[in-house]
Amino acid sequence: MSLITSTNMNKATYNVLGVMSGTSLDGIDVAYICFTKKENWTFSIEFTETIPYSTEWKENLNSLHSVSKDTLEIENRRYTSLLGKTILNFIQTHKITKLDAVCSHGHTILHQPDKGITYQIGNLPDLATQLNHQVVCDFRSQDVILGGQGAPLVPIGDKLLFSDYDVCLNLGGFANGSYVQNGEMIAYDLCAVNTVLNFLAEKKGMPFDRDGHLAQEGKLIPEFYKRLNALGYYKKSNPKSLGIEWVHATIFPLLETYKQFSVEDLIYTYTLQISEEIGKNFKEDQSVLVTGGGAKNSYLIYLLKKHTKARIHIPDQKLIDFKEALIFGFLGVLRLRNEENCLASVTGSSMDHSAGVIFYPSNDR
Repeated sequence: MSLITSTNMNKATYNVLGVMSGTSLDGIDVAYICFTKKENWTFSIEFTETIPYSTEWKENLNSLHSVSKDTLEIENRRYTSLLGKTILNFIQTHKITKLDAVCSHGHTILHQPDKGITYQIGNLPDLATQLNHQVVCDFRSQDVILGGQGAPLVPIGDKLLFSDYDVCLNLGGFANGSYVQNGEMIAYDLCAVNTVLNFLAEKKGMPFDRDGHLAQEGKLIPEFYKRLNALGYYKKSNPKSLGIEWVHATIFPLLETYKQFSVEDLIYTYTLQISEEIGKNFKEDQSVLVTGGGAKNSYLIYLLKKHTKARIHIPDQKLIDFKEALIFGFLGVLRLRNEENCLASVTGSSMDHSAGVIFYPSNDR
């Protein structure tokens, strides 16, 4: 079911841009992908690029969860303009001429689904006019309206594109996993990952903890470890999801409590605890596809392998970095076909539905 707008664009091949900006603030991920529908869906990732945020934008995005509504609206327009310029530059650089749609997640500023709130900037109609292409965006709002979490959204892609694996695990700003249980797709956020690890690494003048080098130099802080294990979110049953506000309200105050310890000790304790928290979600001998920036943290992966008997699979660099952009491109394709791309078994919404708003350039339709 689609509540917002209706379209039907059923054909065998789609050339789209998938655009993603995650809570780890690495930058704007853009991927040009060709999807083909025969008996099953297949894909080919043609071009990719991560465009880093300036220091100003990074600081701005990190603080927008606490600004006034008027300020947020202004920043939404500014960010939409930035997104449009970034995407246009990508199209021109790679000389892209075949393009069915730009499928963009935007950037999440507020995510409080239990209060009926999810807000992504960069999802304004102006984007379609700026690009002169149709845009599919705002994938989360409809699910929250239907009583769901509005997250995770990647499981439909995991189901239809990566069914060779028992579990798909994304290690980005947050960790989330998806798998089939009793014929239904199940997925939820597991814990905060790079939102916390990057925050700590920046205290040492580093954008992230490359290969977990800082963590490897640290020692366990037993009381901090104990309090992390006791966090209420870990005891909640799914469907459940996390937002950056949870990190600011829960994790950062904990870090402040233990600020007398070294960054190395804090980052080691946190890395160890989340590796255990993630690992306990897998069964023996399950095959687990791991993507997202955390998949490149070799020490985190080492600890994860220590704490699970599942088979951990790390794919090629392109899939590690651009799987989420790929899947948002796919969500857009399903929306163009008016097919379900959001699963009630995952988000807890009242029904499966086709999520996303379609905008056209102002001179069209």
